[in-house]
Amino acid sequence: MVLAKENSILEWRDLLGPTSSHRARETHPESLRAIYGTDDQRNAVHGSDSQKGAEREIRFFFPDAVVEPISSGDQATDYLVKNVMPVLTNGFVELCKVKPEDPLTWIADWLMANNPNKPQVQEPVA
Repeated sequence: MVLAKENSILEWRDLLGPTSSHRARETHPESLRAIYGTDDQRNAVHGSDSQKGAEREIRFFFPDAVVEPISSGDQATDYLVKNVMPVLTNGFVELCKVKPEDPLTWIADWLMANNPNKPQVQEPVA
């Protein structure tokens, strides 16, 4: 499993608790390692300790994965405004025009049909 969100390493490690299961039971009794770990070697779960370590481990376990930095702040806002908002706006405008009985299913179907990133399959030329 690869987690991708801002501060994911810190938040995941907080959920895991200390590396030592014994110490986790003392200081973080609700953590995953306190609950499921048996000792310092069998501590139930793994979490990368840094961005660099996470990238290395992702490439090791998922060699075909593309590891890109997660945008945040102004960069994320710019991406959303440029790439996501126009599609959503068009979808919601159409939703208001059509006024379907089941708007949630309608907008889901519309987004699937109008996904600008949908793979394009070309039939072979005979």
